[in-house]
Amino acid sequence: MGRGRVQLKRIENKINRQVTFSKRRSGLLKKANEISVLCDADVGLIVFSTKGKLFEYATDSCMERILERYERYSYAERQLKEPDPDSPASWTLEHAKLKARMEVLQRNQRHYMGEDLDTLSMKELQNLEHQLDDSLKHIRRRKNQLMNESISELQKKDKALQEQNNFLAKKIKEREKEAAAAMEQQQNHNLNSSGYDNMGMGSFNNSNEMYRVEKEGAAAAAAAVTQHQNQFSNPVMPTWMLHS
Repeated sequence: MGRGRVQLKRIENKINRQVTFSKRRSGLLKKANEISVLCDADVGLIVFSTKGKLFEYATDSCMERILERYERYSYAERQLKEPDPDSPASWTLEHAKLKARMEVLQRNQRHYMGEDLDTLSMKELQNLEHQLDDSLKHIRRRKNQLMNESISELQKKDKALQEQNNFLAKKIKEREKEAAAAMEQQQNHNLNSSGYDNMGMGSFNNSNEMYRVEKEGAAAAAAAVTQHQNQFSNPVMPTWMLHS
């Protein structure tokens, strides 16, 4: 006898329900992979268990691309069927899609952080590894670019500071030369001024000596004239005339 047809209804036994879910989930994922490979179709499968655990399958492990494609098609169909985008049903559907997309992004973020990897197959783990390798390559490339730009900027600043230092050193040397020249000029001026002063004092002394000599000569001449006048104005009589 062949196996009877299984009645589709909720399995009441919790253990049997869990076992059935595990078996059928594996079969469903296998069928999704087979139809993707055999028919070259883009397949996206999302399954949540009763405990809220996520199981999924996506062609080339690119669920985001499949969801974006689904959103574009579903949006075009809604535009044809529902001309009013502000209707409550449209907002409810959009909220559900955004929520599902957010959950997918959160799950991918956990995968990138190395968490919740138990549900991933070997192929999914390899794809995740390749994505991380590509991300690291981009990060290292950007880091090297920033480091080279920083080094180039520091070299430019160093060159500018060196040029400024050379300019200031040149200015200091010029100021020192000007100060030395001014000091030498001042010393020469002081020496010349001292020579002029000595010459002036000598001339002054010579003038005083000549004035003194002239004054003494004039005094002597005046005394001689006075003596001569006195001889003629008060003549002294000879002795022989007094006895006559």
